[in-house]
Formats: sequence, structure tokens, C-alpha cells
Amino acid sequence: MDLWVILVIIAAAIVFLCLFFSFVPVALWISAAAANVRIGIFTLIGMKLRRVVPSRIVNPLIKATKAGLDIPIDKLEAHYLAGGNVDRVVNSLIAAHRADINLEFERAAAIDLAGRDVLEAVQMSVNPKVIETPIVAAIAKDGIELKAKAKITVRANIDRLVGGAGEQTIIARVGEGVVTTIGSAETHKEVLENPDTISRTVLTKGLEAGTAFEILSVDIADVDVGRNIGAQLQTDQAEADKRIAQAKAEERRAMAVAREQEMKAYVQEMQAKVVEAEAEVPKAMATALREGKLGVMDYYNMQNVISDTAMRKSIAGETGSPEHK
Repeated sequence: MDLWVILVIIAAAIVFLCLFFSFVPVALWISAAAANVRIGIFTLIGMKLRRVVPSRIVNPLIKATKAGLDIPIDKLEAHYLAGGNVDRVVNSLIAAHRADINLEFERAAAIDLAGRDVLEAVQMSVNPKVIETPIVAAIAKDGIELKAKAKITVRANIDRLVGGAGEQTIIARVGEGVVTTIGSAETHKEVLENPDTISRTVLTKGLEAGTAFEILSVDIADVDVGRNIGAQLQTDQAEADKRIAQAKAEERRAMAVAREQEMKAYVQEMQAKVVEAEAEVPKAMATALREGKLGVMDYYNMQNVISDTAMRKSIAGETGSPEHK
């Protein structure tokens, strides 16, 4: 056989073997066989055809088998195709098995697909978690503000993880209980003397209903005295009353000024009418003299009366009529 033909055959064989080993995860198949995990080579090829990364299925399957769990490979592949985290689900099942917690694969897969960290939930079932609330401010009946901070010890309830409320709901409900307890106290001193009354009141409200947790305890970590809200409200009310009184006084003053202006306008109008009427007096007297209704002596007597009146006003210090100014 010609040398070139032999070289071509060898090159073709090398290319075929490279393509075969790159498509068929032989190394992964050997690892599974060494771990006593029975999986066929054609199953791995089928994963490749279904666009499933074989290592994402085989490695968690090896861990589960070594931990004594019997999980069908089809379920793992279906969970992967559904967008779940196979490795996290298997780790949670191993942790639950070690802690003697009854957790089925279907429930763990459902929790994972719901967006919850199923491994963290299992760990919280074994080791409870402490949630610290932010500072909650409330006012007692005597008007003194108190600022309290609580620590909530919770344990995950795996049966309610799907559809159950999260940590924020627990924090909100505890905060509501703290506000209710402080607000119902007659004085802030009662709360400062017995802060455990807050814990007892909060625990009796059934705060864990509808959540993914079981509340073990609620402990008040700190209680501080804040502002005197009652005194501040009274001060604000007094200031508001003062402003209202000032506004009403200003309104009355404005009405009085307006009334005064109206009276001045009325007086000026009357004075103008008097001046106008006085201007008609000489005309009327002239007409009366011409018509013989008023005698000359009557006119002089009237002038004397006017002069006497002006003199009396001058003696008395009065201003007198406009024509005698």
C-alpha cells in the first residue's frame, strides 16, 4: 500500500477519534462506572442530542448515589430542562437525608423551580435563623416615643415553602405587633420596665400564618426613649391656634378698615351734598327777594343769627362751618 494512503487513513482515524471523544463524554462515563453508577454511553449521547450538559446530571447523580439516595436520572434531566438547579436540589436532598428530614425529590424540585433556595431551607430547618428587624418607632398613650429593635428566631417550614410568604412579611408583622403593644401601654415606663410584654403580645398574634417559617421566639434586643411627641403635638396645636387667631384678628381689622373707609366716603358724600345745598341757598334767597316772599329785614335778621352762631362757635373753640374757616 502506498505510504500516502496509509497517512491519510491514520489522519482520518485520528480526526474521527477526536470528534468521537469530543461528542461522547467517555471520561464522564468512566467516572460514573468507577462510582458504581450505571449509566449507558448511549444515554450520554442522548443528553448531548437533547442539549443537556451531561456533567450537570452525572456529577450530582454520583453524589446522590454515594449518599445512599436512589434518584432516577430521567427526573434529574427533566428538572434540568425545566430550568432548575440539579446540583442544589441533590445537595438539599443529601442534607435532608443526613438530618432525618422527610424531603422528596418532587417537593425539592418544586421549591427550587419556585425560586427558593431549597438547600438554605433545609439548613434553616436544622439550624434556625435569627432575623433582626429595623428600628420600630411607636408612641405610648402618654405621648412619649419609644424605639424598639427585635430579633426573631425562625425555622424554615419546608411544607410551606411553595406559596409561603418570606422574611419581609415576618419583619412587617413583628413590627406591627411592636407598634400595637407600645401604643396600648398607658405610659412608656411600663414598656421600659417590662419589655417582655412586647414579645408575649407579638407571639400570641399568630404571625407565622401563611409564611414559609415557624417562629420560635421574638426577643426585644433594645428599647430607647425618643421624642416627646405629645408635647410637640400640643405645641404645634397651640401654634396653629395662634395663627388662626391672628388670621381672624387680621380679618376683623381689615373689615374695620373697610368699614371706616366706607364711612369716610359716606361722610364726604354727605358733605358734598351739604355744600351743594348751601350753594343753592343764595339763589333761593334771591328768588324769594325778587318774588317778595322774603323781606330785607328778614334777610338782615338771618345774617345776624348766622354771625352770632359763628361767634359762639369761635368762643367755644369749634371749627365752624366751611365758609367761616
